[in-house]
Amino acid sequence: MKVAATAIPGLLLLEPAIHEDERGFFFESFNQKRFEDATGLNIRFVQDNHSRSVKRVLRGLHYQIRRPQGKLLRVTAGEVFDVAVDLRRSSPTFGKFVGLVLSAANKKQLWIPEGFAHGYLVLSDAAEVLYKTTDYYAPEHERCLIWNDPDVGIDWPKDGEPILSAKDRLGLTLSKAEVFA
Repeated sequence: MKVAATAIPGLLLLEPAIHEDERGFFFESFNQKRFEDATGLNIRFVQDNHSRSVKRVLRGLHYQIRRPQGKLLRVTAGEVFDVAVDLRRSSPTFGKFVGLVLSAANKKQLWIPEGFAHGYLVLSDAAEVLYKTTDYYAPEHERCLIWNDPDVGIDWPKDGEPILSAKDRLGLTLSKAEVFA
């Protein structure tokens, strides 16, 4: 597994070793020991989530203000533009984001530590996203940062208006959102 740093320390792009031949491919999508050796992180995952969305669906930017979740995610079908926004007020990268393409074709994974808002925009006709979390879903602590906050300035690769849930349309701007210490 290769690990690449991003513009925000702690946010990591993981590239598994892919074994391909005329039959197809094989790779370990997760191995606790290899993950720890490659990242230096001793993380315990407690929940796996699987999401399917159609083109132009924008999910996010979600986070849990209490019981925050670290996430390890990958795309198993299609392609998304994935975004993580640093919501740790004490961080030198507070309010900054990293956005990158994750796809079934590139098989890259993103580690998002606790303290970030996360979301993605589906670029293909449909996409399936799988992710592991370090804490359980706690809807009473869930918050949403609005996807188009001009102070964050995410340059979403839009092809028309995104499709949002009612909850995501009510997201708050960074200046009004609850954030981490």
